[in-house]
Amino acid sequence: MASETLAEPRFFVLDDVLAGEYDTKFDPVEPSNLGDAPRCPKCGTLLGMLTWLPPYRVDLEVYGKQPGDFVTGPGGDSFLISERMATAFQAEGLKGLQGFHHVEINRVRKKRKSGHSASVPSYLEVTACFGRAYLDEKRSLLRYAEARTCAECRSADLDTIHGFTLEPETWSGEDVFRARGLPGVRIGSERFAAFVARHGLTNIQLIPTEQYIWDPRRLGPPDSSMT
Repeated sequence: MASETLAEPRFFVLDDVLAGEYDTKFDPVEPSNLGDAPRCPKCGTLLGMLTWLPPYRVDLEVYGKQPGDFVTGPGGDSFLISERMATAFQAEGLKGLQGFHHVEINRVRKKRKSGHSASVPSYLEVTACFGRAYLDEKRSLLRYAEARTCAECRSADLDTIHGFTLEPETWSGEDVFRARGLPGVRIGSERFAAFVARHGLTNIQLIPTEQYIWDPRRLGPPDSSMT
């Protein structure tokens, strides 16, 4: 029997659904308690923003008809997931989320008028772990502002992303994680994508990594010689 070639795992970028039915954001209640930002253990490069520390108190802004299961805030590495999402994630043995700290909701601002008052779920604060997965630069469309020099974090200032692929042999099996070279991008596995669909989790979209575009200055995709 001829040997079969296993398909490479697929990955997805986690994002919320802007202007969707469950569009929800959070703002930490000031004064918020902040700790040191994560750094590369080898070169010391900053890999994220200042760490949000307890107590976790937030104002929710609900732009959709009702609050979603996945809620992002003003920039940092932390995000919120509903209690039902957290319970299912842990019960099914998925890996990669850290924290699971209960959040106190200080105030809910409803930005959209609706005919009924939707209930607000309990939320938990989580972050995506730093995984070992790294970019397959030959199969990714990336524009860098400077050269990559550290073999550990592989960090450098990215100007644009027009689709990326991970080296499958560097992935350690996490279901939600941040990759080396892309510390600000939350990535999910195929198993996580199936989990989201199975439970009907809201305000979360999963963009195939090869279709993900980040180009804040509208520079366009790079030439192949620039990757």
